[in-house]
Amino acid sequence: MYRKLLLLLVISLMSIPLFAQDVTTKNDSIVESMNSTIKELKKIKISGYIQTQWQLAESEGIKSFSGGDFPADSKSRFMVRRGRLKVTYDNILSKYVMQIDVTEKGFAIKDVYANFKEPWIKSFGLTAGVFERPFGFEIGYSSSLRESPERSRLFQTLFPNERDLGAMISYIPADGMLSFLNVQAGVFTGNGTSPETDNYKDFIGRVGFQTPAKKEFQVSGGVSGYFGKVQMDKGKYSSEFTGSNLIIDSVNRGYDRTYLGADLQVNFQIPVLGNTALRGEYITGKQPGNQNTSSYYKVGSGDLYLRDFNGYYAMLVQNIGEQNQLVVKYDVYDPNRKDNDNTYINSAGDMKFSTLGLGWLYYFDKNIKFTLYYEMVKNEGTVSNPVAFVPLAKDIKDNVLTLRMQYKF
Repeated sequence: MYRKLLLLLVISLMSIPLFAQDVTTKNDSIVESMNSTIKELKKIKISGYIQTQWQLAESEGIKSFSGGDFPADSKSRFMVRRGRLKVTYDNILSKYVMQIDVTEKGFAIKDVYANFKEPWIKSFGLTAGVFERPFGFEIGYSSSLRESPERSRLFQTLFPNERDLGAMISYIPADGMLSFLNVQAGVFTGNGTSPETDNYKDFIGRVGFQTPAKKEFQVSGGVSGYFGKVQMDKGKYSSEFTGSNLIIDSVNRGYDRTYLGADLQVNFQIPVLGNTALRGEYITGKQPGNQNTSSYYKVGSGDLYLRDFNGYYAMLVQNIGEQNQLVVKYDVYDPNRKDNDNTYINSAGDMKFSTLGLGWLYYFDKNIKFTLYYEMVKNEGTVSNPVAFVPLAKDIKDNVLTLRMQYKF
């Protein structure tokens, strides 16, 4: 009896290390799995911001580039201008990005694209999906960082929503003799974020430069080009800038949409005050539009008017200490530059506008920013046919005051 008990005890003692080893193996497997999961989660970055604001316009129901047109019977409004949430999965050589915008007006997708960088010199990249057009500076300058509440009228007209559907190749060397260069060029649908509607594709590209980063002085800039075509519906009319001698289009041929642009940014330090930023852009070209607007033209937009345009903006941002900024911005958009004396003004789509913006920004902390901004908008009057364009025969009362709070994380 005792011999049997002794034998069972010996066998039990011998099996304990084997059991402990099995438990240890399982624990190691669990830890390894958890570490792998944590490593993957670290590749995911979530960021976002909300811009909530109150605005006061000079008159009711004005058409505005300060966040959209005002209601017909109102000259003041509250609104969530932007409510962004961005998710990025960064796998070093590849990246997936999705950004949504949620406001009182609804839900919209802003970005959805994939990016790949070659593994050898890590300078060439491929981006495909819906993303910002590679043109100029202001398009790619985030709305959470931009000192003026909105982009200039020029960019809102030529590049609504800033994004397009397509594919782009980039060359951004991290070091070496060409590290001051950045090149982006791609082919896009030309419909913004809307689905494809014709056979034409648009080429957009920018060659930029930037001096080595220095605290005291830095210069950057670039030249950009947009070369594309638009197509009208059959049976619609086309016209060259004057609105007369309309030619019916029965073959769906393409009409040029071409832009050439240049941009420059200068940053330097002023003792006591802080950083000073000077920025400017100029764009000229041919823009297809409607009779009453030169906004971005798409198939199904009706009769097409081809206008030679130009426009620019100049901007000063002066830091005052670490928490305050003063902003002065002046922008001009002339949709019909051949009209030097109002001879060819045939509709609101030919009207030249200029905007002077004055602003003050206060950075409460790293998350919260307050903006006070006033825009004074001027339009040219009509002299060729003042009876037909009574609303535009004098300056429209469309100045806008904006009070905004932004929270960013």
